[in-house]
Amino acid sequence: MPITESDVLYTAVATAENGRDGRVATDDGKLDVVVNPPVEMGGSGAGTNPEQLFAAGYSACFQGALAVVARQEGADVSGSTVTARVGIGRNDEGFGLVVRISADLPGVDAETAAALVKQAHEVCPYSKATRGNITVTLG
Repeated sequence: MPITESDVLYTAVATAENGRDGRVATDDGKLDVVVNPPVEMGGSGAGTNPEQLFAAGYSACFQGALAVVARQEGADVSGSTVTARVGIGRNDEGFGLVVRISADLPGVDAETAAALVKQAHEVCPYSKATRGNITVTLG
């Protein structure tokens, strides 16, 4: 269920200049990066790109969701990592994204790890936002 404006606890604000070949900065100055298209898309690859920024945000959010569900299940996920691979490619409407989320949970067995990742995917705000819009694969 979507949240309403009155439910908002925090709002991130970022401004881009010159789109995919320019600069992106947050209003508090904590993030200020040059963005350039990757070499694979004809760019210089000199800066970061929106897909890397999305992958960074998604992996951090998913890691947080994983910690929440692990606590609820009494599982120890300390030392775990989450990797998000965000791909961009052409589709009928121009371009689209695909995401692959993988997690390394050294403190739990494979079956428990898979169950925790699946549960995290259900509660992660990024997963909720992308559900039904782009293909997200776990594994």
